[in-house]
Amino acid sequence: MGYDLKGRMAEVCTCKTYCPCSAGLEPDGGVCEFSWVFHFDEGTLGDIDVSGLNVGILGRLTGSPGPGRARVLMLIDTAASDAAQAALIDLFSGQSGGPMADLASLVGELVGVERVPIEFDVDKGSGRFAAGTIFKAEVESLREPFGNPTKLVDFALSPVLGSTAYPGLPTSFAIDAAEYGFDFTVNSSEQFEFHHVNDWN
Repeated sequence: MGYDLKGRMAEVCTCKTYCPCSAGLEPDGGVCEFSWVFHFDEGTLGDIDVSGLNVGILGRLTGSPGPGRARVLMLIDTAASDAAQAALIDLFSGQSGGPMADLASLVGELVGVERVPIEFDVDKGSGRFAAGTIFKAEVESLREPFGNPTKLVDFALSPVLGSTAYPGLPTSFAIDAAEYGFDFTVNSSEQFEFHHVNDWN
């Protein structure tokens, strides 16, 4: 299934600023535990419009980013139709090819797929995001001396996370996912801007 997806992804993780995983390096302490939300500002998966929808990922990466090194829980927005949910699962499991398949290759264990209401309001590194009662975070961008958000471009994971990143710090975080084996505190945040296209049909 081809796709054209433009949007933002925000994360908080256990690594210190800046998260080494973005550079393709081993995370602090050898393990990165993270909460992600992908928000599609506009986009289509085949003939399915996914504009405004969100997908959450709760995960643990062992070692530097590489095939099969992550254990994840996938969270699908309750606002998604059944067709959109199926298409999003295909996308994040790599079945739709392209850059999202490269991202999916990091997953070695999928512990489950849940439908929850997902909120996203993060721009240029600052804002909030939440996935039901499973996790919620508020983040604030780092800033340069004149107050503009710090911005990183063209880093190792740019092809799968987006060419522009805004590093920051979490100002609050809560997680309730012990039943899935996730329980951690966070030290850093990043927000990415992406535009992923795959013309494969």
